[in-house]
Amino acid sequence: MPNSIRFNARVAQMQPSATLAMKSRASALRRAGHPVVALSAGEPDFNTPQAIAQAGKQAIDEGFTNYTENPGMASLRETIADKFEHDNDLSYTPEQILCSNGAKQSIALAVHVLCDKGDEVLIPAPYWVSYPEMTRFAGATPRTVSTTPEQQYRLTPEQLDAAITPETRLLILCSPSNPTGSVYTRGELEALAEVLRANDHVYVLSDEIYEHVVFDAEHTAIAGLPELYDRTITINGFSKAFAMTGWRLGYMAGPEPIVQAAAKVQGQFTSAPSSISQRAGQAALTMDMQPVYDMVDAFHERRDYVLGRLDSIAGVTCPTPEGAFYLFPDVSALFGTATPDGTAITSSNDLCMYLLEQHHVALVPGEAFGDPNGLRISYASSMDDLETALDRIATGLNALS
Repeated sequence: MPNSIRFNARVAQMQPSATLAMKSRASALRRAGHPVVALSAGEPDFNTPQAIAQAGKQAIDEGFTNYTENPGMASLRETIADKFEHDNDLSYTPEQILCSNGAKQSIALAVHVLCDKGDEVLIPAPYWVSYPEMTRFAGATPRTVSTTPEQQYRLTPEQLDAAITPETRLLILCSPSNPTGSVYTRGELEALAEVLRANDHVYVLSDEIYEHVVFDAEHTAIAGLPELYDRTITINGFSKAFAMTGWRLGYMAGPEPIVQAAAKVQGQFTSAPSSISQRAGQAALTMDMQPVYDMVDAFHERRDYVLGRLDSIAGVTCPTPEGAFYLFPDVSALFGTATPDGTAITSSNDLCMYLLEQHHVALVPGEAFGDPNGLRISYASSMDDLETALDRIATGLNALS
Protein backbone atom coordinates (compact mmCIF):
# COMPACT_ATOMS: atom_id res chain seq x y z
CA MET A 1 0.00 0.00 0.00
CA PRO A 2 1.32 3.50 -0.78
CA ASN A 3 2.71 5.51 2.13
CA SER A 4 0.09 8.21 1.59
CA ILE A 5 -3.29 8.21 -0.08
CA ARG A 6 -4.77 11.44 -1.34
CA PHE A 7 -8.53 11.76 -0.91
CA ASN A 8 -11.05 14.23 -2.22
CA ALA A 9 -10.90 17.16 0.23
CA ARG A 10 -14.64 16.93 0.80
CA VAL A 11 -14.25 13.38 2.12
CA ALA A 12 -11.70 14.62 4.64
CA GLN A 13 -14.20 17.23 5.85
CA MET A 14 -16.98 14.70 6.32
CA GLN A 15 -17.70 13.38 9.81
CA PRO A 16 -18.64 9.72 10.33
CA SER A 17 -22.21 8.97 11.37
CA ALA A 18 -22.45 9.14 15.16
CA THR A 19 -25.51 6.90 15.21
CA LEU A 20 -23.69 4.18 13.28
CA ALA A 21 -20.60 4.62 15.47
CA MET A 22 -22.63 4.19 18.66
CA LYS A 23 -24.35 1.13 17.19
CA SER A 24 -20.94 -0.34 16.34
CA ARG A 25 -19.58 0.26 19.87
CA ALA A 26 -22.69 -1.29 21.42
CA SER A 27 -22.27 -4.34 19.18
CA ALA A 28 -18.63 -4.67 20.23
CA LEU A 29 -19.62 -4.64 23.91
CA ARG A 30 -22.28 -7.26 23.24
CA ARG A 31 -19.71 -9.48 21.55
CA ALA A 32 -17.57 -9.10 24.67
CA GLY A 33 -20.45 -10.48 26.72
CA HIS A 34 -22.02 -7.28 28.08
CA PRO A 35 -25.87 -7.12 28.07
CA VAL A 36 -26.14 -3.82 26.19
CA VAL A 37 -29.58 -2.38 25.45
CA ALA A 38 -29.29 -0.18 22.36
CA LEU A 39 -31.64 2.78 22.10
CA SER A 40 -29.46 4.41 19.46
CA ALA A 41 -30.67 3.22 16.07
CA GLY A 42 -33.52 4.74 14.11
CA GLU A 43 -35.07 1.46 13.05
CA PRO A 44 -38.48 -0.02 13.88
CA ASP A 45 -38.22 -3.28 15.80
CA PHE A 46 -41.21 -4.71 13.92
CA ASN A 47 -41.10 -7.14 11.03
CA THR A 48 -42.10 -5.91 7.59
CA PRO A 49 -45.87 -6.46 7.25
CA GLN A 50 -46.74 -9.79 5.64
CA ALA A 51 -48.47 -8.32 2.58
CA ILE A 52 -45.28 -6.41 1.72
CA ALA A 53 -42.97 -9.35 2.34
CA GLN A 54 -45.21 -11.59 0.23
CA ALA A 55 -45.01 -9.15 -2.68
CA GLY A 56 -41.22 -9.28 -2.50
CA LYS A 57 -41.25 -13.08 -2.46
CA GLN A 58 -43.63 -13.16 -5.39
CA ALA A 59 -41.36 -10.85 -7.37
CA ILE A 60 -38.49 -13.31 -6.88
CA ASP A 61 -40.67 -16.33 -7.73
CA GLU A 62 -41.83 -14.61 -10.93
CA GLY A 63 -38.27 -13.79 -11.95
CA PHE A 64 -38.81 -10.06 -11.55
CA THR A 65 -35.12 -9.58 -10.82
CA ASN A 66 -33.85 -7.40 -13.65
CA TYR A 67 -33.13 -3.69 -13.82
CA THR A 68 -36.15 -1.42 -13.96
CA GLU A 69 -36.34 2.05 -15.44
CA ASN A 70 -33.79 4.31 -13.76
CA PRO A 71 -36.43 6.51 -12.01
CA GLY A 72 -38.28 3.43 -10.78
CA MET A 73 -41.09 1.36 -12.25
CA ALA A 74 -43.73 3.49 -13.92
CA SER A 75 -46.43 1.64 -12.00
CA LEU A 76 -44.73 2.38 -8.66
CA ARG A 77 -44.35 6.07 -9.51
CA GLU A 78 -48.02 6.19 -10.49
CA THR A 79 -48.92 4.59 -7.15
CA ILE A 80 -46.77 7.15 -5.31
CA ALA A 81 -48.54 9.92 -7.22
CA ASP A 82 -51.86 8.45 -6.08
CA LYS A 83 -50.53 8.40 -2.51
CA PHE A 84 -49.69 12.12 -2.67
CA GLU A 85 -53.16 12.89 -4.05
CA HIS A 86 -54.91 10.83 -1.39
CA ASP A 87 -52.79 11.61 1.67
CA ASN A 88 -51.50 15.12 0.99
CA ASP A 89 -53.83 16.67 -1.61
CA LEU A 90 -50.83 17.13 -3.90
CA SER A 91 -50.84 16.48 -7.63
CA TYR A 92 -47.69 15.00 -9.18
CA THR A 93 -47.08 13.21 -12.45
CA PRO A 94 -44.84 10.13 -12.54
CA GLU A 95 -42.20 12.31 -14.25
CA GLN A 96 -42.04 14.40 -11.06
CA ILE A 97 -41.18 11.36 -8.93
CA LEU A 98 -37.85 9.58 -8.56
CA CYS A 99 -37.41 6.33 -6.64
CA SER A 100 -34.00 5.75 -5.06
CA ASN A 101 -32.09 3.35 -2.85
CA GLY A 102 -33.60 4.75 0.34
CA ALA A 103 -34.83 8.21 1.31
CA LYS A 104 -31.24 8.98 2.33
CA GLN A 105 -30.13 8.76 -1.30
CA SER A 106 -33.09 10.88 -2.35
CA ILE A 107 -32.01 13.62 0.07
CA ALA A 108 -28.40 13.47 -1.07
CA LEU A 109 -29.43 13.71 -4.72
CA ALA A 110 -31.66 16.73 -4.08
CA VAL A 111 -28.93 18.56 -2.17
CA HIS A 112 -26.31 17.81 -4.82
CA VAL A 113 -28.32 18.90 -7.83
CA LEU A 114 -29.53 22.12 -6.19
CA CYS A 115 -26.45 23.29 -4.26
CA ASP A 116 -22.98 24.35 -5.30
CA LYS A 117 -19.95 26.12 -3.91
CA GLY A 118 -20.97 29.46 -2.40
CA ASP A 119 -24.51 28.32 -1.61
CA GLU A 120 -25.79 28.10 1.94
CA VAL A 121 -28.19 25.50 3.32
CA LEU A 122 -30.27 26.39 6.39
CA ILE A 123 -30.65 23.48 8.81
CA PRO A 124 -32.62 23.86 12.05
CA ALA A 125 -30.88 22.16 14.97
CA PRO A 126 -31.25 19.58 16.40
CA TYR A 127 -30.95 17.98 12.97
CA TRP A 128 -30.52 14.55 11.43
CA VAL A 129 -26.79 13.83 11.40
CA SER A 130 -26.43 13.51 7.61
CA TYR A 131 -27.86 16.88 6.50
CA PRO A 132 -24.71 18.96 7.15
CA GLU A 133 -22.39 16.28 5.78
CA MET A 134 -24.37 15.95 2.55
CA THR A 135 -24.29 19.72 2.24
CA ARG A 136 -20.52 19.89 2.66
CA PHE A 137 -19.96 17.09 0.18
CA ALA A 138 -21.99 19.05 -2.37
CA GLY A 139 -19.58 21.96 -1.84
CA ALA A 140 -22.14 24.16 -0.12
CA THR A 141 -22.06 25.56 3.42
CA PRO A 142 -24.41 24.32 6.15
CA ARG A 143 -25.77 27.06 8.40
CA THR A 144 -27.52 25.79 11.49
CA VAL A 145 -30.27 27.64 13.35
CA SER A 146 -30.58 26.51 16.96
CA THR A 147 -33.97 25.75 18.45
CA THR A 148 -34.78 25.03 22.11
CA PRO A 149 -36.94 22.70 24.17
CA GLU A 150 -39.07 25.72 25.12
CA GLN A 151 -40.04 26.17 21.44
CA GLN A 152 -40.55 22.41 21.03
CA TYR A 153 -37.43 22.35 18.83
CA ARG A 154 -39.32 24.05 16.00
CA LEU A 155 -37.94 26.86 13.84
CA THR A 156 -39.78 30.17 14.19
CA PRO A 157 -40.50 32.54 11.30
CA GLU A 158 -38.41 35.20 13.04
CA GLN A 159 -35.41 32.85 13.15
CA LEU A 160 -35.89 31.90 9.51
CA ASP A 161 -36.15 35.51 8.38
CA ALA A 162 -32.99 36.46 10.28
CA ALA A 163 -31.03 33.51 8.89
CA ILE A 164 -31.79 33.95 5.18
CA THR A 165 -29.09 35.66 3.12
CA PRO A 166 -28.66 36.21 -0.63
CA GLU A 167 -26.54 33.03 -0.61
CA THR A 168 -29.28 30.87 0.94
CA ARG A 169 -30.20 28.20 -1.56
CA LEU A 170 -32.09 25.61 0.47
CA LEU A 171 -33.98 25.17 3.74
CA ILE A 172 -34.15 21.63 5.11
CA LEU A 173 -37.16 20.79 7.27
CA CYS A 174 -37.92 17.44 8.90
CA SER A 175 -41.41 16.93 10.31
CA PRO A 176 -42.00 14.67 12.18
CA SER A 177 -38.43 15.23 13.28
CA ASN A 178 -35.45 13.02 13.69
CA PRO A 179 -34.06 13.47 16.39
CA THR A 180 -36.67 15.37 18.42
CA GLY A 181 -40.01 13.90 17.38
CA SER A 182 -41.46 17.40 17.02
CA VAL A 183 -44.17 18.01 14.41
CA TYR A 184 -44.84 21.41 12.85
CA THR A 185 -48.48 22.46 12.95
CA ARG A 186 -50.10 23.75 9.79
CA GLY A 187 -50.14 27.24 11.30
CA GLU A 188 -46.41 27.09 12.04
CA LEU A 189 -45.64 25.97 8.49
CA GLU A 190 -47.85 28.72 7.08
CA ALA A 191 -45.86 31.27 9.11
CA LEU A 192 -42.61 29.89 7.69
CA ALA A 193 -44.13 29.91 4.22
CA GLU A 194 -44.89 33.60 4.57
CA VAL A 195 -41.16 34.26 5.06
CA LEU A 196 -40.26 31.99 2.17
CA ARG A 197 -42.67 33.74 -0.17
CA ALA A 198 -40.71 36.95 0.43
CA ASN A 199 -37.48 35.11 -0.43
CA ASP A 200 -38.19 33.32 -3.67
CA HIS A 201 -34.54 32.31 -4.18
CA VAL A 202 -34.84 29.73 -1.39
CA TYR A 203 -35.94 26.17 -2.10
CA VAL A 204 -37.31 23.78 0.54
CA LEU A 205 -36.33 20.17 1.10
CA SER A 206 -39.06 18.61 3.22
CA ASP A 207 -38.06 15.30 4.80
CA GLU A 208 -41.36 13.55 5.57
CA ILE A 209 -40.13 9.99 6.12
CA TYR A 210 -41.97 9.78 9.49
CA GLU A 211 -45.23 11.11 8.03
CA HIS A 212 -47.41 8.26 9.32
CA VAL A 213 -45.78 8.03 12.77
CA VAL A 214 -47.72 10.78 14.56
CA PHE A 215 -49.54 10.75 17.90
CA ASP A 216 -50.78 14.13 19.11
CA ALA A 217 -50.60 15.99 15.81
CA GLU A 218 -51.50 15.94 12.13
CA HIS A 219 -48.91 15.86 9.40
CA THR A 220 -48.94 18.76 6.93
CA ALA A 221 -47.02 18.65 3.64
CA ILE A 222 -45.42 22.07 3.17
CA ALA A 223 -45.53 21.66 -0.63
CA GLY A 224 -49.31 22.09 -0.38
CA LEU A 225 -49.06 25.65 0.95
CA PRO A 226 -49.62 28.53 -1.50
CA GLU A 227 -46.67 29.32 -3.78
CA LEU A 228 -44.40 26.62 -2.34
CA TYR A 229 -45.31 23.71 -4.63
CA ASP A 230 -42.81 24.76 -7.31
CA ARG A 231 -40.02 25.31 -4.76
CA THR A 232 -40.37 22.20 -2.59
CA ILE A 233 -38.74 18.80 -2.94
CA THR A 234 -40.61 16.31 -0.76
CA ILE A 235 -38.70 13.28 0.46
CA ASN A 236 -40.42 10.14 1.69
CA GLY A 237 -39.95 6.41 1.71
CA PHE A 238 -40.84 3.06 3.19
CA SER A 239 -38.27 2.40 5.92
CA LYS A 240 -40.00 3.83 8.98
CA ALA A 241 -43.78 3.53 8.70
CA PHE A 242 -43.64 0.19 6.88
CA ALA A 243 -40.67 -1.29 8.81
CA MET A 244 -38.70 -1.70 5.58
CA THR A 245 -35.29 -0.31 6.53
CA GLY A 246 -33.35 -3.09 4.86
CA TRP A 247 -35.35 -2.96 1.65
CA ARG A 248 -33.69 0.39 0.78
CA LEU A 249 -36.44 2.23 -1.04
CA GLY A 250 -37.28 5.93 -0.91
CA TYR A 251 -38.46 8.63 -3.25
CA MET A 252 -38.59 12.33 -3.99
CA ALA A 253 -41.31 14.42 -5.60
CA GLY A 254 -40.99 17.97 -6.82
CA PRO A 255 -40.56 20.27 -9.81
CA GLU A 256 -39.84 18.14 -12.87
CA PRO A 257 -36.52 19.85 -13.83
CA ILE A 258 -35.10 19.15 -10.35
CA VAL A 259 -36.33 15.56 -10.29
CA GLN A 260 -34.98 14.89 -13.77
CA ALA A 261 -31.59 16.35 -12.82
CA ALA A 262 -31.52 14.04 -9.79
CA ALA A 263 -32.46 11.12 -12.05
CA LYS A 264 -29.52 11.93 -14.33
CA VAL A 265 -27.10 11.76 -11.40
CA GLN A 266 -28.70 8.57 -10.09
CA GLY A 267 -28.36 7.02 -13.53
CA GLN A 268 -24.59 7.44 -13.37
CA PHE A 269 -24.15 6.48 -9.70
CA THR A 270 -26.50 3.62 -8.81
CA SER A 271 -29.33 3.37 -11.33
CA ALA A 272 -32.74 2.27 -10.09
CA PRO A 273 -33.42 0.69 -6.70
CA SER A 274 -33.98 -3.05 -6.38
CA SER A 275 -36.80 -4.39 -8.57
CA ILE A 276 -37.88 -6.65 -5.70
CA SER A 277 -38.06 -3.73 -3.26
CA GLN A 278 -40.09 -1.72 -5.73
CA ARG A 279 -42.69 -4.47 -5.99
CA ALA A 280 -42.79 -4.58 -2.18
CA GLY A 281 -43.12 -0.79 -2.02
CA GLN A 282 -46.07 -0.85 -4.36
CA ALA A 283 -47.73 -3.40 -2.11
CA ALA A 284 -47.05 -1.17 0.91
CA LEU A 285 -48.90 1.76 -0.62
CA THR A 286 -51.92 -0.32 -1.59
CA MET A 287 -52.29 -2.66 1.40
CA ASP A 288 -54.61 -2.38 4.39
CA MET A 289 -52.86 0.11 6.70
CA GLN A 290 -53.87 -1.64 9.93
CA PRO A 291 -50.34 -3.06 10.55
CA VAL A 292 -49.01 0.50 10.37
CA TYR A 293 -51.67 1.78 12.76
CA ASP A 294 -50.86 -1.04 15.18
CA MET A 295 -47.16 -0.18 15.07
CA VAL A 296 -47.88 3.52 15.67
CA ASP A 297 -50.11 2.63 18.63
CA ALA A 298 -47.21 0.64 20.11
CA PHE A 299 -44.83 3.56 19.58
CA HIS A 300 -47.33 5.87 21.28
CA GLU A 301 -47.48 3.62 24.35
CA ARG A 302 -43.69 3.41 24.47
CA ARG A 303 -43.30 7.17 24.13
CA ASP A 304 -45.57 7.77 27.09
CA TYR A 305 -43.70 5.21 29.19
CA VAL A 306 -40.20 6.56 28.42
CA LEU A 307 -41.32 10.18 28.81
CA GLY A 308 -42.82 9.40 32.21
CA ARG A 309 -39.62 7.72 33.36
CA LEU A 310 -37.45 10.61 32.15
CA ASP A 311 -39.67 13.16 33.89
CA SER A 312 -38.90 11.46 37.22
CA ILE A 313 -35.11 11.88 36.86
CA ALA A 314 -33.63 15.06 38.35
CA GLY A 315 -31.71 17.16 35.84
CA VAL A 316 -33.52 15.83 32.77
CA THR A 317 -35.97 18.02 30.83
CA CYS A 318 -37.81 16.60 27.85
CA PRO A 319 -40.53 18.19 25.71
CA THR A 320 -43.27 15.84 24.56
CA PRO A 321 -42.61 14.62 21.00
CA GLU A 322 -45.67 14.41 18.77
CA GLY A 323 -44.27 11.91 16.26
CA ALA A 324 -41.46 9.65 15.02
CA PHE A 325 -39.96 7.35 17.68
CA TYR A 326 -37.39 9.52 19.43
CA LEU A 327 -37.08 11.71 22.49
CA PHE A 328 -34.46 14.43 22.78
CA PRO A 329 -34.12 15.35 26.46
CA ASP A 330 -32.03 18.31 27.58
CA VAL A 331 -29.42 16.97 30.02
CA SER A 332 -27.28 20.10 30.38
CA ALA A 333 -28.20 20.39 34.07
CA LEU A 334 -26.04 17.29 34.62
CA PHE A 335 -22.91 18.83 33.12
CA GLY A 336 -20.38 19.61 35.83
CA THR A 337 -21.22 16.49 37.82
CA ALA A 338 -19.01 13.42 38.23
CA THR A 339 -19.46 9.66 38.10
CA PRO A 340 -18.97 7.53 41.24
CA ASP A 341 -15.36 6.86 40.19
CA GLY A 342 -14.70 10.59 39.86
CA THR A 343 -14.87 10.96 36.07
CA ALA A 344 -16.13 14.43 35.12
CA ILE A 345 -19.28 14.78 33.03
CA THR A 346 -18.76 17.88 30.92
CA SER A 347 -20.82 17.08 27.83
CA SER A 348 -23.54 14.95 26.33
CA ASN A 349 -20.83 12.77 24.82
CA ASP A 350 -19.34 12.14 28.28
CA LEU A 351 -22.77 11.25 29.60
CA CYS A 352 -23.55 8.82 26.77
CA MET A 353 -20.18 7.09 27.08
CA TYR A 354 -20.67 6.73 30.85
CA LEU A 355 -24.12 5.19 30.36
CA LEU A 356 -22.79 2.85 27.68
CA GLU A 357 -19.60 1.70 29.37
CA GLN A 358 -20.84 1.56 32.97
CA HIS A 359 -24.57 0.86 32.60
CA HIS A 360 -24.74 -0.76 29.17
CA VAL A 361 -27.31 1.50 27.53
CA ALA A 362 -26.51 2.92 24.10
CA LEU A 363 -27.82 6.43 23.37
CA VAL A 364 -26.56 9.07 20.91
CA PRO A 365 -24.98 12.31 22.17
CA GLY A 366 -26.54 15.60 21.15
CA GLU A 367 -23.31 16.87 19.62
CA ALA A 368 -24.04 14.64 16.62
CA PHE A 369 -27.33 16.46 16.06
CA GLY A 370 -26.04 19.99 16.48
CA ASP A 371 -27.31 20.42 20.04
CA PRO A 372 -24.71 19.56 22.71
CA ASN A 373 -27.25 20.04 25.52
CA GLY A 374 -29.31 17.00 24.59
CA LEU A 375 -29.14 13.36 23.62
CA ARG A 376 -31.32 11.14 21.46
CA ILE A 377 -33.24 8.16 22.78
CA SER A 378 -34.90 5.84 20.29
CA TYR A 379 -37.85 3.92 21.71
CA ALA A 380 -38.09 1.60 18.73
CA SER A 381 -37.45 -1.30 21.07
CA SER A 382 -39.58 -3.74 23.05
CA MET A 383 -41.18 -2.64 26.31
CA ASP A 384 -38.98 -5.16 28.15
CA ASP A 385 -35.86 -3.52 26.70
CA LEU A 386 -37.19 -0.04 27.45
CA GLU A 387 -37.94 -0.94 31.06
CA THR A 388 -34.46 -2.39 31.50
CA ALA A 389 -32.82 0.58 29.79
CA LEU A 390 -34.73 3.20 31.80
CA ASP A 391 -33.92 1.40 35.05
CA ARG A 392 -30.24 1.56 34.11
CA ILE A 393 -30.43 5.20 32.95
CA ALA A 394 -32.15 6.24 36.18
CA THR A 395 -29.57 4.36 38.26
CA GLY A 396 -26.69 5.87 36.32
CA LEU A 397 -27.93 9.46 36.34
CA ASN A 398 -29.02 9.38 39.98
CA ALA A 399 -25.51 8.22 40.90
CA LEU A 400 -23.93 11.41 39.53
CA SER A 401 -22.85 13.95 42.09
